[in-house]
Amino acid sequence: MKRISAVLCLLLTAGFTSTAISQTAPAAAAPAAGPTKIAIIAFQPALARTNEGQRALQALSTKYEPTQQHLKALSDEIDSLKKQLQADGDKLSPAEKASRSQTIDTKDKQLQLEADDAQTRYQNDIQDTFAKIADKVGKVLVNYVQLNGYTLVVDVSGQQTTVLWYAPSTDITDAIIAAYNASTPTITAPTAPAAATHPATTTPRSTTPRPATSK
Repeated sequence: MKRISAVLCLLLTAGFTSTAISQTAPAAAAPAAGPTKIAIIAFQPALARTNEGQRALQALSTKYEPTQQHLKALSDEIDSLKKQLQADGDKLSPAEKASRSQTIDTKDKQLQLEADDAQTRYQNDIQDTFAKIADKVGKVLVNYVQLNGYTLVVDVSGQQTTVLWYAPSTDITDAIIAAYNASTPTITAPTAPAAATHPATTTPRSTTPRPATSK
C-alpha cells in the first residue's frame, strides 16, 4: 500500500545524517590560510544510492512485502463490504444494517491500527539501517574532502537549506557514492532495484544552478 511505501520518504527527513557525521567522523585538521574551497552534497539521497543503501532498501522491501499485501487485502475487503452495504441497504432490516456497519467500523479500526504499527516498525528499521550507513559514508566524506582540499561542505538534501545557487562542478555527491562503493567492493548493487520504493528517485533539491537574483 502507499501507506507503507511512503515511509521510505522518511529517509529524506530523518535528520540523523548530520548527527552521524559529527559524532563519528574524525575531526578535520584546521586548514591552512587560503582561499575557501566549497563542496555541495545531497547526503541523504546519496546514502540510498550507494550499493549498500540499495541492498538495504531491497531487503526492507522484501521484509515488508507480506505486511503490505495483508493491508491491501484488508483494505479491499472493507471496500467490498461498503459496496455491498450500499447496494443492499434498502433490503436490510435495521438490525442487519447496524450489524454490517459495525463490522465495517471494526475492520476500519483494525486497518488503521495495523497500518500505524507497520509504519512505526518500518520507520525504526529505516532509521537503524541508514544511521549505520551514514556513519560509514560520513567517514569516507571527511577523508575525501581532506584529500581534495575542501574547506567547507554544505548538505543540500534538507528541505530547509538556504542554498540558492551552486555550480554543478561543486557537487561531490556522485564522487562520494563512488568512493564509498569502492571502499566496499564486496557489496554490489541489486540487479533490479524497486523503482517505486527507491528514495533516491525523490531528490529534495535540484542540482541545476539557480541565480540568486532569479524571481
